[in-house]
Amino acid sequence: MIDSYDFGVMVIDGKRYTSDVIVFPDKVMSGWWRREGHRIYVEDLKEIFSHKPPPEVLVVGTGYSGLVKVMPEVEEALKAMGIRLIVQPTSEAYKTFNDFLKAGKVVVGAFHLTC
Repeated sequence: MIDSYDFGVMVIDGKRYTSDVIVFPDKVMSGWWRREGHRIYVEDLKEIFSHKPPPEVLVVGTGYSGLVKVMPEVEEALKAMGIRLIVQPTSEAYKTFNDFLKAGKVVVGAFHLTC
């Protein structure tokens, strides 16, 4: 469960994170690095594509101001795998992530914490 988010800081299960994160049902991957900081490509999500079980939903937090863009090939790859994609500014996305979690869905969140 994500406790809170503010510019540059996310608190997950009581632990404070200050770099971009991917939140899986069983772990948090801190220091999520992408080929281009404000664009998300398929290769940037390799851990998500290989996760077992695959998520039903991927929630992408595009940052405080929503500057991160998800490339079309990511949407196509997720659709082919039957994974629903939701893209929102991080201040909304973390709440959406929690809602899916509370509903019992297998959800993964990829969150940009700044910009």
